[in-house]
Amino acid sequence: MNDSFTTAWGAFELARFPENPREQLRAWDAADEYLLRYLKEGPDSGGPVALDGAVVVLGDRWGAVSTALAGTAGSLTAITDSYLASRAIAANLARNGLDPEAVDVRTTQQEPPSRIDVLLVRVPKSLALLEDQLHRLAPALHEGTVVVGTGMVTEIHTSTLQLFERILGPTRTSLAVRKARLIHTAPQPALDRPTNPWPLRYRLPDGIGVLSGRQVANQAGVFCADRLDIGTRFFLQHLPDLGDARRVVDLGCGNGIVGTAAALTAPHAELLFVDESFQAVASAEETFRTALGPDARAEFLVGDALADVPDASVDVVLLNPPFHSHQATTDAIAWRMFTGARRVLRPGGELRVVGNRHLAYHVKLRRLFGNCRTVAGSPKFAVLSATRR
Repeated sequence: MNDSFTTAWGAFELARFPENPREQLRAWDAADEYLLRYLKEGPDSGGPVALDGAVVVLGDRWGAVSTALAGTAGSLTAITDSYLASRAIAANLARNGLDPEAVDVRTTQQEPPSRIDVLLVRVPKSLALLEDQLHRLAPALHEGTVVVGTGMVTEIHTSTLQLFERILGPTRTSLAVRKARLIHTAPQPALDRPTNPWPLRYRLPDGIGVLSGRQVANQAGVFCADRLDIGTRFFLQHLPDLGDARRVVDLGCGNGIVGTAAALTAPHAELLFVDESFQAVASAEETFRTALGPDARAEFLVGDALADVPDASVDVVLLNPPFHSHQATTDAIAWRMFTGARRVLRPGGELRVVGNRHLAYHVKLRRLFGNCRTVAGSPKFAVLSATRR
C-alpha cells in the first residue's frame, strides 16, 4: 500500500517492503509524525533540533523517518535488525528520487558510529533488543546529544523508560498525541551503567531428543530468548524423517533450534537457516556451530523469506511462522512463507509447519498445495504437513 506522508520536509510516497497490493497497513504512523514534528518545532516549540551533526535513527520500521530526513543531516545512519526494514528504506529513498547514499544503513550486528549528536529511537516490540542497542550506542553519546524516542502509547511502558534511564540518563515522557508519545533523555556519559546481558546463552532441558542439554545462543530480540517456547518444544517432537533429504531449510529460524535438531539427526543433509532478523541469524549460526562444530555444512541467510532460494532446490522446509508485523496481526508473512516454500521445494518435497490451532493454517496450505495433513495436535498447537506434487 503506497501512502503519501506529509512532513515539514515535504511529502513522500512510502510503502512497506515487500509491497503487497492486498495489504492495507501503512508504512508510517502517528509516532513517526510526532517525532518529525518535534524535530522541526524543537523543545517547547523553541526552534528546530539541529541536524547538522551525526544523526542516528534506530529501528526505523519502514523508512519513514530516514526518508524524511535524508539529505538534511550532516550524516544520517539508520540501524535496524530487520532485513525488510533495510530494503524498505532503500526502496522509499528511490521512490522519492533521493540519493541512496544519503542514508548509511547498518545492521544491529555492525559497529555503530563512534559519535552521535542526535539519536532517534523507534521503540521496538522487544525490550531486550532496545536494552542491547542502548548499551551499544551509549559510548557514542555525549552530554549535548539530543535523544528522542517515539512509539505508540501501547508500546511505551514503565520498563521502557527505566531502560533509557538506567543506560543513558534522566528520562521523561511527553503527553500523548494521537495515541503516540515521545521519550526525552539527557545522556550522562559518566553514568555507571550495568553490563550488557546480551547475548544470552543457556542449556536446553533434558527430554527433548537430540538437543537435550545442548547450548543455545540468543542475541537480543530473538523470540523466547531465555527459554524453550512450548510451540518449538512440540515441533521438536514431530519433525519429519529426513531420510535422504539433501537440503533442508529452517525458515524463520530464530535461534536455530529446529534446524540444529534436523542437522543432528540428518548429518548428510545441508542446512539452510533463513530469517529476516540479523540478530536471529547470528544466534542460529552460533547455536549450530556450538552443536556441530565449525566445519559442519550449513548456510545462513538474512533475507525476505525464501526470495533468494532457487526454485525446486529444497527437500524439506521446517517452519514456525510469525503472525505479527510489529504490533499488527497479519497472515501476510505466513502466506509469503508458504508460497515461497512451494516454489523452492522439489516435487515430493515437504513443508512441515507448527502453528497455533486457531490460525487454521491447514486451510491455506490445502488451497496452495492441494493437500495438507495433521501430523500431531495439542489443545494449543497443530503440526501440519504439505507436499509439493
